[in-house]
Amino acid sequence: MTRVVLLGASPGPDISPTGLRLAALSGNPSVSERLRSQLTSMDPRFATIPTDDVASALRALADVAEQATESLFIIPENSVVHDELIYQITKSKRGALALVAKEPRVGVTEDNGLEENGPEDNSAEDRIPIDEAEPEIGMNRVEGLPVRLRVGKSRVVSVGTANHAVTRPNAVALGPLHISARNAPRLAETCRELAAMADRFGADDDLVQLVVFGLVRNGVSVGIRGRRDLFYRRVTTQEEVNEAGAEMAGMDEDRSRLNNAVKGADGFFTTFFVSTYSRYIARWAARRGLTPNQVTLISITLGVAAAACFATGERPWMVLGGVLIYFAFVFDCVDGQVARYARKFGVLGAWLDATFDRFKEYVVFAGLAVGWVVSGNGDEIWILALAALSLQSVRHLLDFSFGVANRRKPPAPLPTTPLDAPDDRDLRQKLTARKVERSQGLRGVLKMWTKAGKYRVVHWARKMIVFPIGERFAAIAITAALFDARITFITLVIWGSVAAAYTLTGRLMRSLV
Repeated sequence: MTRVVLLGASPGPDISPTGLRLAALSGNPSVSERLRSQLTSMDPRFATIPTDDVASALRALADVAEQATESLFIIPENSVVHDELIYQITKSKRGALALVAKEPRVGVTEDNGLEENGPEDNSAEDRIPIDEAEPEIGMNRVEGLPVRLRVGKSRVVSVGTANHAVTRPNAVALGPLHISARNAPRLAETCRELAAMADRFGADDDLVQLVVFGLVRNGVSVGIRGRRDLFYRRVTTQEEVNEAGAEMAGMDEDRSRLNNAVKGADGFFTTFFVSTYSRYIARWAARRGLTPNQVTLISITLGVAAAACFATGERPWMVLGGVLIYFAFVFDCVDGQVARYARKFGVLGAWLDATFDRFKEYVVFAGLAVGWVVSGNGDEIWILALAALSLQSVRHLLDFSFGVANRRKPPAPLPTTPLDAPDDRDLRQKLTARKVERSQGLRGVLKMWTKAGKYRVVHWARKMIVFPIGERFAAIAITAALFDARITFITLVIWGSVAAAYTLTGRLMRSLV
């Protein structure tokens, strides 16, 4: 669950958001009515905080955070926003996430480089300037807000206020801010500290940017994301509302929702040979009421049919088996895409998907071995089949155990600096020292390998070397259709062994740092 915190319109509108009407949208709703309707599905309990007095607003927000047992979604009530953008922000795995807009530059789009992030990533300290350039207070404005954030690739690096300088500010916090339940106590503590020094802030300091300012200085990793192909804007006049409504009505929200249904970190084969069209199958299935579990059953059926074809040992059936195992994988991708597109998630579905991925793979191994034997080639093939099965089982076990252990590891703490420090020099020095420390020994090697991923060839090579499920099913389909079961198993054992050595080495190194 997520608790919604509505901030009084800030900067204040000429008239109440209840009086601002979105004529370009169906039903001519007011800005306030539409936003509350959008947020009701998340949690019908709203905490509305007036922002006329900054100190009072911060103390009220602290009270809400102290009582929170769930994550908090903070948003100004004069926001015009797509449903999908709200959904994507609130489903982030980050401990804190802010919607930001970068300062427009010649030849650079506003949100360029602001990507969605996975779990906590504190690597963006590398982006902070290391030179001795003087800090400055952002005087430019984006979306009517002063540019007082310094953002890196994945998180907010430093924040300023009207009276707290920040080095080379390049972004603003637009308004929506998501805080996980584990960071709610830090939010409460930060808001009380900020309230005690409210007299040091300026009249044009935005409440959300002040909260981000406090969180970053208190060592909380605040992730960032841009609007991308979705809409968000704070409105203050009916003219702005009319412009926002017309612009939002002209954007394809469903397309963004469909694109978001595809996982962004898939392997090479899945990305280029499946996801290019599987999303459209997913949308077709979702619109006709098919559930993710039903799509999973289709995938299982195709996998078993492929195994039956392989078990004949005859070339035409082997080719058909290759085709069927390919489409079994396609529908294995589709079931997850249907779940994300239709927002239908469940424990049973997750268990079925994980369990029957293994079942399809292993039943195909059995079918290939049986087909080799019935073709009169001898039963030594079972040794290769068991080797492939055992190797893959060990890899799954290592993946699961490392994932569990890694989740227990707390994120690396970020440097802190006093809220009353006039600039971010102390924070920059600490981040520079941290960068030097993390560039030595095993950390340095891992960091270099991570940075090498900016080259597309290296990026995709790293994706393929771990032999993910897409590549495994592709290897089975191609080698079984063109060659025979023996070649298939040899390919699986060799590639799987290389993948196991690569991942085990990387995980050992990460466990030691």
